[in-house]
Amino acid sequence: MGSDDGEEARLDRGFMALADPVRRALVARLSRGPATVNELAAPFDITKQAVSKHIQVLEQAGLVSRTRDAQRRPVHLDAAALEALTAWIDGYRLNAERNYRRLDALLATTTHEAEKGLRT
Repeated sequence: MGSDDGEEARLDRGFMALADPVRRALVARLSRGPATVNELAAPFDITKQAVSKHIQVLEQAGLVSRTRDAQRRPVHLDAAALEALTAWIDGYRLNAERNYRRLDALLATTTHEAEKGLRT
């Protein structure tokens, strides 16, 4: 298994973790700063244990980590891990945009040639 396989596995875990709307909401909340499980659970109509399980999935995907701060165990978003997912998406988005720009240029040339042919 090469390093590409490891990268693929990280991407798979990250995207699978973000496939759940509760986990996406947790990531959105953590993007504003660290929070405890109790703070993260507050807006949801699910148990703290269920929120903890969602956090574990995010941890296994490498998207969040927990630290100890006296009696608190805040959860932190790993911005670099999230950036790796967005960079992967951006690579494909940029490629698609290049293809669309080439198509637009071809259509503009074809349209211009057709209009020029009608005038003669």
